[in-house]
Amino acid sequence: MSELAPLIADLALILIGAGLMTLLFKKLKQPLVLGYIVAGMLAGPNFKFTPTVVDMANIHTWADIGVIFLLFALGLEFSFKKIVKVGGAAIIAACTIIFCMILVGVSVGSSFGWSRMDCLFLGGMIAMSSTTIIYKAFSDLGLLKKQFASLVMSVLILEDILAIVLMVMLSTMAVSHNFEGSEMLFSIAKLLFFLILWFVVGIYLIPGMLKRFRRLMSDETLLIVSLAFCFGMVVMAAHTGFSPAFGAFIMGSILAETVEAEHIEHLVSPVKDLFGAIFFVSVGMMVNLEMIGEYALPIFVITLAVLIGQALFGTLGVLLSGQPLKTAMQCGFSLTQIGEFAFIIASLGVSLHVTSDFLYPIVVAVSVITTFLTPYMIRLAGPASEFVDIHMPRRWMRFLKRYTPGTQTINHESLWRRLIISLVRITVVYSIVSIAIVTLSFRFLVPMLQQMLPGFLGSLLSAILTLLCISPFLRAIMIKKNHSVELVTLWHENRGYRAPLVATMVLRVLLAGGFVMFVLGGLFRVSTALLVGVAAVVLTLMIVSRQLKKQSILIERTFFQNLRSREMQAEYRGEKAPEYAGRLLSRDLHLTDVVLPASSPWAGHTLAELSFGKSYGVHVVSILRGSRRYNIPGGEMRLFPMDKMQLLATDEDLTRFGDALEQAARQEEIELNVDREMTLRQIRVDEKSPLLNRTMQEAGVRNKFRCLIAGVERGSDVLHAPDPREPFRMDDVVWVVGERRDVYLLTAGSQADEEAEEE
Repeated sequence: MSELAPLIADLALILIGAGLMTLLFKKLKQPLVLGYIVAGMLAGPNFKFTPTVVDMANIHTWADIGVIFLLFALGLEFSFKKIVKVGGAAIIAACTIIFCMILVGVSVGSSFGWSRMDCLFLGGMIAMSSTTIIYKAFSDLGLLKKQFASLVMSVLILEDILAIVLMVMLSTMAVSHNFEGSEMLFSIAKLLFFLILWFVVGIYLIPGMLKRFRRLMSDETLLIVSLAFCFGMVVMAAHTGFSPAFGAFIMGSILAETVEAEHIEHLVSPVKDLFGAIFFVSVGMMVNLEMIGEYALPIFVITLAVLIGQALFGTLGVLLSGQPLKTAMQCGFSLTQIGEFAFIIASLGVSLHVTSDFLYPIVVAVSVITTFLTPYMIRLAGPASEFVDIHMPRRWMRFLKRYTPGTQTINHESLWRRLIISLVRITVVYSIVSIAIVTLSFRFLVPMLQQMLPGFLGSLLSAILTLLCISPFLRAIMIKKNHSVELVTLWHENRGYRAPLVATMVLRVLLAGGFVMFVLGGLFRVSTALLVGVAAVVLTLMIVSRQLKKQSILIERTFFQNLRSREMQAEYRGEKAPEYAGRLLSRDLHLTDVVLPASSPWAGHTLAELSFGKSYGVHVVSILRGSRRYNIPGGEMRLFPMDKMQLLATDEDLTRFGDALEQAARQEEIELNVDREMTLRQIRVDEKSPLLNRTMQEAGVRNKFRCLIAGVERGSDVLHAPDPREPFRMDDVVWVVGERRDVYLLTAGSQADEEAEEE
């Protein structure tokens, strides 16, 4: 009889226990995470009445793989653009909760006389609420559609990303044993540097690779390639001093921006579930029931700290963000538990050998207790808010009502602010990419070339290749936004603005010159004057080079097309409203989808015959038919059953068409083109405009330019629907909707203007 490897026997024991507990906790309608922990407790070395795992070292290795898959899957569900979309309320609330709860954890740990690292890790553990547990509780209680529930989920999104940052900082402190501010600032700067570098390079390269090999990507191949990306980033993160879990999360967030994200998430889910179960079972193995009895008082105190602290500071954070008291208390009471990230941070402390043995089982016990109490705390929010309303002093209530209107006013950003933010973003991103290229060049390329070509020739070739690689980015640093609408407007608006505008240009040129001088100074021993002169010549060549200009524009266009590819696909298929739709709200114009029913008498008729604009006051912006999209359809376009129409009109007019129906069925993959993207632009009629003194038909707005006039502003009049028989006048402000290239042709009229807009 052949010998069975201990690892296989241990795996069998783990999966059998996890399977049984999964069924039991499903029956009890409790989170599966708790079932896995109980299974680990029964299979662990601290429970004597059941079979025990033999090879704990291998189990811990598999648990580490489980953490990698958990963070990779979390990254696939996460998008960096979500941080912008969740709004300021979630950002303020999440930062307030995490900061205050870390202080609570440190204070509680210090009161028991625990070590500094135990206190810090305890603070990190109790600062993070459980996304899985809260989502399940909301679903069971029927609260997912409530307004406060969406705000809670937004807070949890930010807590997830901040938990990754916290893990990196705790790892750095644990390894360096240094708590000085300078060390922490260096760690944060290093984190931001690699985060931006990996994200920018990943978004630029990976979607193009997946698109190029799409025809070769079966489910099996896509799964293997995705996991290869994941573990490649894990190794890279480990080599740069970060935790492997951080690398897995970054790669997941990069793949989340691709059009294959949902497919990858579906393929990875079974693997994640398997290794995630092993991880949570290993968490249960660390629990010592005797130690829990010994530390009953700390468990009780920490549980109270979580329940009271999360409820109090969660409410405070949401209040500070401008939400009403009732909404704030509902959010705060919903966050009163700890979950997955507490276990991950605890396992990080154990693997780094910086936390005490008692901390792990204490945190598990607190997690179990707070998880069971979560539904009751959510239900308690309503009565608690009513109690506060009754007993709070009237003066305080009046102050809260003034401070927390519950809505956010939309403020238009100033031109200066938009320009400065754009310049900072461009400068930081391209500088990071340039630093990475120069570092890699001096680490690998320069030694190789100097060994192959000793002396001056090797150094010259190294300098040329290095400068060629960074030249598109240096040119973008120097020239980008010099012809933007913001800068041109500020330049002509006030002469006093010209000096600071010139200063921004000079500073960017000096920064680019610093890169060139660093490369040349590192390869040649020459005088400073000669170095400055050569750098000036190199920068001049970069600025005047038309080829470099095209390359720089192409790089940025490719990056943003990759970044928005998933949104563009959703928009093309009608699964997401175009970006400009939100800008119409302040003008009482809305964009909505209507599917033409199969039995509709309108089917088979052309748009000219139906005359939607004249009869109902609505305009057909696009028609989606299967996997095809027709933007700004002409009057000869014929409607067919199940066509999805995107209609532009006011609320009253859209009411005539009824509510949007169910979206079209799954459509085939389509090739996206950034020039087909719909856009909205305001133009002012001047002496050069093709609209001046012409009607819409005479100017050929729809037939020649394939655009739609959404509205016209004349003088102090409000936006009104255009009259097709009335010519446009000088200084009319016209709202134009159409495909990007067609709108450019109507508004700019030349390729040069398009390039200037890109710059």
